[in-house]
This record gives sequence, structure tokens and C-alpha cells, in this order.
Amino acid sequence: MPPFDIERARRETRGCEALIHFNNAGAALPPVPVAEALYGYLREEELQGGYEVMTRRSGELEYFYLAAARLLNCSAAEIAFADSATRAWNAAFYSFNFRPGERILAGSAEYGSNLVALLHQAERQGIEIVWVPDDEHGQTDVAALEQLIDPRVRLICLTQIPSGGGLVNPAAAVGKVAKAAGIPYLLDACQALGQITVDVEQIGCDILCGTGRKFLRAPRGTGLLYVRQNLIEQLEPNQLNHHAAELHSATSYRLRPDAKRFECWERSCAGQLALGVAIDYALEWGLEAISERIGQLAAELRRQLAAIDGITVADRGQRLSGIVTFYSKRVSADELQRQLAAGGINTSVVPFSANPIQSQRHPHPPLLRASLHYYNTQEEIGRCIRAIQLIAGRS
Repeated sequence: MPPFDIERARRETRGCEALIHFNNAGAALPPVPVAEALYGYLREEELQGGYEVMTRRSGELEYFYLAAARLLNCSAAEIAFADSATRAWNAAFYSFNFRPGERILAGSAEYGSNLVALLHQAERQGIEIVWVPDDEHGQTDVAALEQLIDPRVRLICLTQIPSGGGLVNPAAAVGKVAKAAGIPYLLDACQALGQITVDVEQIGCDILCGTGRKFLRAPRGTGLLYVRQNLIEQLEPNQLNHHAAELHSATSYRLRPDAKRFECWERSCAGQLALGVAIDYALEWGLEAISERIGQLAAELRRQLAAIDGITVADRGQRLSGIVTFYSKRVSADELQRQLAAGGINTSVVPFSANPIQSQRHPHPPLLRASLHYYNTQEEIGRCIRAIQLIAGRS
């Protein structure tokens, strides 16, 4: 693999000039081509009118579906645009008509908004949520998952990379279990898209949601949904509009045959265009190269953090991501985050909602999260480490 062109990466990331951005799991810094695509479209809307620009640039807007299909190794008809991963996850999840007594098997890394929806449906539909045990590494125990399969199981849910920890769950192994049992498999790839290769055929998921603003480096308010074609026909969204369904008359309609049945007509066209550009930008760099660089940077940050007296790295898992979580025995995560931000270093405190089930299973003090991307550097890691040493030493 050729050397990573870090000079280009930073030249095309204008925010690098002013700060150290270690909050990519929250929202990454968009690269110049993505930002310019967004600004340019909005300028045209300002000067020409939104509907007129949408009509004239319809081919570029439709290109998003082709780009997303390339990213995930699926067909464009299996892709829907969404304004967030949560909206995409809910659009698919609430399309299932669960019956009382049916079960959903879910991993412990589910994000808080997913958990709320699961609990909501359990209360409304009388279904049971069964939490799959973790293995000794803290990731989803695939063998335990297999043992939980029975005729009552209607859906398997997994978050590939949790927001509040560094592990990468064995998504493909879970996919093999789901496929063998003939059970639909819903994968939250929110933190995975743009950070690692995500191939729906290799993973075996039937539904996948993701966001643009994190490791894909797209604007906020952008996301996507993948639904396998043979499942699309079985799922009817719980809310419809004249885009998701075609009106035949004043008294009849027909659902779209593709994944766009899960969309709303109104959306940020500028955001959709920019998300397509962001996907192409990531693919141009290469997901393997991106994943390798992020992994190297995160491993180095973990190594240096572990060497600081009073700092504990909290990440678990056999395979680790670019999300690094840790805590100090001397200073709270909130105070550490505040002082780092004052010095121009962006990090974030992990809220309870990031991983509520894992937080109960593996209690620890509130965590600080430093999430790295390929445009970050070893020098930035060194500056962050020195700042943490100084802050922790004063406390």
C-alpha cells in the first residue's frame, strides 16, 4: 500500500489549520470538495430558486444513490436518503409488524435512540427485547446469539461500532447466524461508514443505517438507509407521503418498489449532493488505507494514554476502532474536555445515551472520547498527551 498522503489530507481539510479535531465520532471536519459542493448548491438556491436548481441538477442529486451503492456493494434501488442515521433506523424498524410474544435479539452496544425505539415497541406491541451477552472481550458473543435463536425471534439488531467505546463488533459473524436462521438483520453502521470497509454482501445484513457527518465527513443532516430488495417488498413504512407512494387516484395509491418508499420528499438537496461527493471522496482515498491509518493513530494514542499515571483506557474488543475512550482518577471527564477545548483540542464526553446497556454491564466513571481520522497526525497526538499530562498533574 503506498504511503498515505497526509499533506494532501490536511491541505484539503481547512479546519486543521486552527485546531486539533479529535471529535470525529461526533462530526468530522468536511474536506474542501464536500464543503464547496454544499456551499455552491446553496448559493445557486439563493440566486436561482430551490425548485429550479433541483430540476436542473437532478442527475447529480440522483448520483447519491449510485455512490452509496458503490460504498455498500448493493444496488441503487436498495438505498434511501435520510436526514440522520436515527431517522433511517426508525424508518426501517417501525415498518415491522411485530406480534405479542415475538422477540428481538439485540447487542449491548445499541445507541440510546435505538434503545428508546426498542422499548417503545416492546411496550406497544408486547414483544420481548433479549440482550445478547458479551464475550470475554466485551463484544457480542456470537455463540450465545446462536443459542438464543428460536421460532419467536423476529429480528436481530447490532451496532457495528458503538459511539462510546473502541470495539468493532463481529458483524459478519452475526450475519451468518441471521442468514442460517432466516431472521432479518438490522445493522447500525453509524460509526463504521467511512472508517472501515462496510460490504452488505460480506456482512450479510438485510438493513443498514448510517450517517454522513461522522467518518464519511459529509454535512450534518445527512444519512442513508439500505434495505435488501427481497425485504423491501415485505416492509410497509408506518408513515407514507406522495414520494414514498404513487397516487393512482383520489382514493388509491401504490407503494414504490424500491427503498425510496422509506424517504420523505422534502430534504436538504444540498446535503444529499454533498453526501454523494463525500462518499466518492472516501472511496478515492480507499477504505482500506483509511482504516489502516486510523487504526495506527488510535493505537498510538491508546499506548501513550496508558503510560500516563492516573489515566485508564476503557476500550474493549478484539478489534478496535478509531474511537478511544478513557478516564482520569484525578479530574472529571467534563473538566478534562473543557480544558482541552480551551487549548484548541476537540474531544467529547461520552453520554449515558451513547451505550446505555454496556454502561450497565461494565460500570466505569464518565469517559472522555478522542476519535481520530486520517487527517490527524502523530504530532497532534503528542500535543494532546502533553495537555492531558499537564491538566491531570495540576488536579
